[in-house]
Amino acid sequence: MMQDVFSKLKSLQEVLSKKFEIEQEIRDIPKVLNTKTELLNRLKKSYVEKNGQVEETKEQIRRLRIRLDDAEHQREGYEKQMDQISTQREYEALDKEIKDATEKEQHLRKEILRQEKELEELSYSLEQEESMIRQQEEELHAEQERIELESEDKRILLRELEKEEQEISPGLDEEILFKFERIIRSKAGLGIVPVKDSVCTGCHMMLPAQFENDVRSGENILFCPYCSRILFYEEEEIATGDFVTEEDSGSLTDLVNLEDFGLDE
Repeated sequence: MMQDVFSKLKSLQEVLSKKFEIEQEIRDIPKVLNTKTELLNRLKKSYVEKNGQVEETKEQIRRLRIRLDDAEHQREGYEKQMDQISTQREYEALDKEIKDATEKEQHLRKEILRQEKELEELSYSLEQEESMIRQQEEELHAEQERIELESEDKRILLRELEKEEQEISPGLDEEILFKFERIIRSKAGLGIVPVKDSVCTGCHMMLPAQFENDVRSGENILFCPYCSRILFYEEEEIATGDFVTEEDSGSLTDLVNLEDFGLDE
């Protein structure tokens, strides 16, 4: 009876480990889209900010041009006044005003050129970001379609595994099943493992002798005291690939003794 239970648990382990793996993959799918969506949102935010800089730079250039026109008109007005001066002192004062106005014009022209160069660079960068946004939107759309198809395939496989689980589970203790599922989730898909050479093959810890004997008897479901996995005893193999059991060990010894004395015929 217990051998049937162990056999069911082994089969169920394979189904559950695949099931939990696919469930995790389905949960991870949105993370891929989230990463691409986040990148797209950052690009759009940068685009909006840069577009604001472009508009601000255009406004600065417009104001500078107004100031330049005023400076030009002011200089031209001073130059016209030159014909009306009558003293050296008036000449020197007016000449200074003309020089100051000229310097102001030159400064404004340089600032306009600097702002226009900055505007050109910003506009080019803006075009590049527009292209990147379009490309990212296309990639995101294609990824969404691919993921939807992949998700559907995984959901189909998941339903098939759930069906297998339902076919295997009947007859198994509900509490054991609950513990078994939790162990598989937390122990990398391994919920039932064999004992070999007094060692749990799940956590590789040496088991107490009496506990190993209890596992060997196979009368009850026992959990490893170290890793909590369900344990079952697995007979060791001899060189020929046959299992050696306690019943066979005596006959094997007799056979060896007979061969030693040439009495095997």
